[in-house]
Amino acid sequence: MALSYKARRRVALLVLVVGVPVYIALCWKLTSLFERPSILVELAIYVGMGLLWAIPLKSVFMGIGQPDPDE
Repeated sequence: MALSYKARRRVALLVLVVGVPVYIALCWKLTSLFERPSILVELAIYVGMGLLWAIPLKSVFMGIGQPDPDE
């Protein structure tokens, strides 16, 4: 079932306001459990985690900045 434009906007806002900060806190906690790796490995981990949240939510954010297609 596809979400309507308004529903996708609401879900996108919820993800950005609540989901991303929670995800950042979880990633921060996860990386703090291990010893600090070299700077390049740490950079690769954070870049990977930064992309990991966006891939499943790509369909929610597509077209959000465009005018409502139903109007």
